[in-house]
Amino acid sequence: MGPTEEPQTRADLREMTATLLARHLPAHRAQELDEQGMFDRELWRELGTSGLLGIAAPEDSGGSGGTVGDAIAVTEEIARVLPSLAVDYVLSGMVTRMLSEPDLEAPASWLADAASGSQIFSYGLSEPDVGTDLLALRTRASRTDDGWLISGQKTWISLASEADLIFVLCRTDPATAEHTSRGLSLIAVPTDQPGVQVRRVHLAGMRAAMTCEVTLDNAVAPPDHLIGERGRGMRILARTLDVERLMAAAISLGIGRAAAELHQEYACQREAFGRPIGALQAVQHPLADSAAELAAARALIEATTVRLEQGQSTHPQAAMAKLVSSETTARIVDRGMRALGAMGLATESRMQMYFRDARLQLFSPISNEMTRNLLGESLGLPRSY
Repeated sequence: MGPTEEPQTRADLREMTATLLARHLPAHRAQELDEQGMFDRELWRELGTSGLLGIAAPEDSGGSGGTVGDAIAVTEEIARVLPSLAVDYVLSGMVTRMLSEPDLEAPASWLADAASGSQIFSYGLSEPDVGTDLLALRTRASRTDDGWLISGQKTWISLASEADLIFVLCRTDPATAEHTSRGLSLIAVPTDQPGVQVRRVHLAGMRAAMTCEVTLDNAVAPPDHLIGERGRGMRILARTLDVERLMAAAISLGIGRAAAELHQEYACQREAFGRPIGALQAVQHPLADSAAELAAARALIEATTVRLEQGQSTHPQAAMAKLVSSETTARIVDRGMRALGAMGLATESRMQMYFRDARLQLFSPISNEMTRNLLGESLGLPRSY
């Protein structure tokens, strides 16, 4: 098996995912969900029934027992059809992977419910004035006889409008000079209560990712909804960072792949001066560049995934994969828009959806500027923030 070839089981998983999406999410339905900013719960349950929502969770907990590489492959296939859904899929996967950790005590039903799609979970991390610098967050939680009271505001929270639980990062204890990340905890907050107000934030891209602002006003959470050890929420999140960045890279790869395919299809069909425009070097060369850059991005993602699955450190490699894939895809969709011309801007064209959605990947889940800062530090350069 060559260095860029996938195991047959993973290739079969890709084919199964593509077949399921072709049946339940054809192109016209994907565009409809994007245009209307809708979430399809029936489709979500279908992803659960097929085993895709719990792909990386243990079988004895209701998951499919797959690997991170399997989840990355599924993410790419979903992003190729509807990038917004891939964002939600990655978010849900982060929760299932967290709940799979053997040292985190949480109700056993949560993992099975998330994997089946019967319940939907979200993360509440970012705040209006807090993005990358999570240590500065202002949301507070206090312990009571009955559990927890949480107050604060979260924003850019995907899937919050559909969620049954939001895993909120909040301050439960003061930070210490030696350990500034201590004092932050993850608490699962039920959304069906007066203390939780959710407002949709409508974006130009990723319209169907259900991005929201969440206001917590003495929201109540039972005592057993604390995830892991009190004050160690950042330690829990730190485990997910490399996987999250690889998943973001997979979303970019799926978008870039779809845009390049659409670009090539148009180049073969559109005629000018008596022949397909794909016969012109000015059209061929950008497509050749896109094919080469996608192959390079895929190789970086796959090599990093192998390292991660072998238990090796992947901090710089995962950051590089996120950076390279998102920048590559931004170029690819721009080339596609230029080739399609006015047709690329038409709402009936999928290219405009890919163009809009690709922009989010440049700054989510971490901006490429901050990613470069992290990489600079990994090279031994002085810390810039």
